[in-house]
Amino acid sequence: MALDELKSALPDYAKDLKLNLGSVIGNSDLPQQQLWGTVLACAIASRSPKVLAELEPEAKSNLKPEAYTAAKAAAAVMAMNNVFYRTRHLLSDPEYGNLRAGLRMNVIGNPGVDKVDFELWSLAVSAVNGCGMCLDSHEQVLRKAGVERETIQEAFKIAAVIEAVGATLDAEAVIAE
Repeated sequence: MALDELKSALPDYAKDLKLNLGSVIGNSDLPQQQLWGTVLACAIASRSPKVLAELEPEAKSNLKPEAYTAAKAAAAVMAMNNVFYRTRHLLSDPEYGNLRAGLRMNVIGNPGVDKVDFELWSLAVSAVNGCGMCLDSHEQVLRKAGVERETIQEAFKIAAVIEAVGATLDAEAVIAE
């Protein structure tokens, strides 16, 4: 199982990550599609080849083809949006907020899966990428759709753990060289 491979690859000093990885994926209350779409989107967003190589096959086997594609689409579009909107927010000139974005993001309106699932995946990727504007936007859409805070927090817990596992394993690969 890929999860066990990742946990065994973590160094002893990252014992908390081992435990958290097993917990956020293995003991999640999220429905399968939300869970594995979040895992896949965050694995992509983590930019860690090891994390993606280990988690993608299991995500693919747990997702219908349209959900697999939509999770990848969430990671792709949010990679762009998170940079754009985070930069717009961080610039001290508020006039950038009045300019038309001019970026295509049609997949957000028609993701091919339940809108709540796509929004949850987009929120999780935004957590990995650190875009407060996108986090607020997706959280508000999810809350208006009746999604509980605990469910939303579950998604960004997965994001936090996957990102930390990727950072740790990638650093260990460099240190070991």
